Amino acid sequence: MVAACIDLLAGRDVEDEVVLALGGPPARIAMVGGTHVAAYWHRVWALRGLLWLWDDRATATLVAAMSDESWRAREMAAKVAARNRVAPALEALDALRRDPVLRVRRAGQRAVETIIGAD
Repeated sequence: MVAACIDLLAGRDVEDEVVLALGGPPARIAMVGGTHVAAYWHRVWALRGLLWLWDDRATATLVAAMSDESWRAREMAAKVAARNRVAPALEALDALRRDPVLRVRRAGQRAVETIIGAD
């Protein structure tokens, strides 16, 4: 699953079942009903997967997600870093504390505080 999350974040195709598992009912509605779902939701869902199934091999991908064009993806990336105390992400998280979106700034701040406080 971690590899699939990394693939989704890199824009590579994964099996439909993975997207359904990560995205839940909204993904099912989009895939079965043909409803359009913005592409960034796949990245957000992949990050949410990493929130619960962390592996250090996803570190570089997580750091890259902190500069995603979607604020929702940047916010979720900060949450992943905080929950899993991903210290190599501190520099990117520091940049998020100056993000134009308030929710991203707050998530970045919480992540920095969580990671630094963990030491």
